[in-house]
Amino acid sequence: MNNKKTHIYFVPGLAADKEIFENISLPENLYTLHIISWLIPSKKETMAQYAKRMAAFVTEKNAVLVGVSFGGVVAQEMNSFLKLKKLIIISSIKTKFELPTKFKIAKKIKFYKLIPTRLFLTSKNLSKFAFGPTSRKRLKLYQDYLHIRDKRYLDWAIKNMLCWKQDIPLPGVYHIHGDNDLVFPIKNINNVITVQGGSHIMLLTKGSLISRKIVDIVSYN
Repeated sequence: MNNKKTHIYFVPGLAADKEIFENISLPENLYTLHIISWLIPSKKETMAQYAKRMAAFVTEKNAVLVGVSFGGVVAQEMNSFLKLKKLIIISSIKTKFELPTKFKIAKKIKFYKLIPTRLFLTSKNLSKFAFGPTSRKRLKLYQDYLHIRDKRYLDWAIKNMLCWKQDIPLPGVYHIHGDNDLVFPIKNINNVITVQGGSHIMLLTKGSLISRKIVDIVSYN
């Protein structure tokens, strides 16, 4: 192992897996990339308990952790169990106050209890929830990136996304966000590295730019 390399761990967005990072390209002589796949939560597992299990996959010291969308929320929870070099979130939120109004209403009426999970098990509906409004052509394309259809996982993830309790941003978190994100509108979000024209799925559409921003953050002392 080359000890000079920086190990970067990635947590994908809701229901997504490693394919979501296919357009992320970092210099192989400087970085080793690891993708942390979603675990199926146990019954009544708390966010903290789940984050601790996910954090166990970060085995390298002084690593960088990158979380996307809901994966960004989980990454921030994982931070409590790790000593990281950098924590980066992409297309995500830092506190419950950065959630859009529709999500806050969904939490208030306990949307996650009212809507049967089976409605999200179809690739079309899951894509709409995970990626937000988009064209039919793109929606069909993005369906291929969502592989986690387990009912327990989806119930748990949707509830914990809507009911996240974080009220103060973690110190030192780097937040990359698109100014055209329709899932988490940038108007509700503070202190971000803005990507012009970036949507909620800019990880796919602007992979080269996001890769450069990750390198800039990691290399900045």
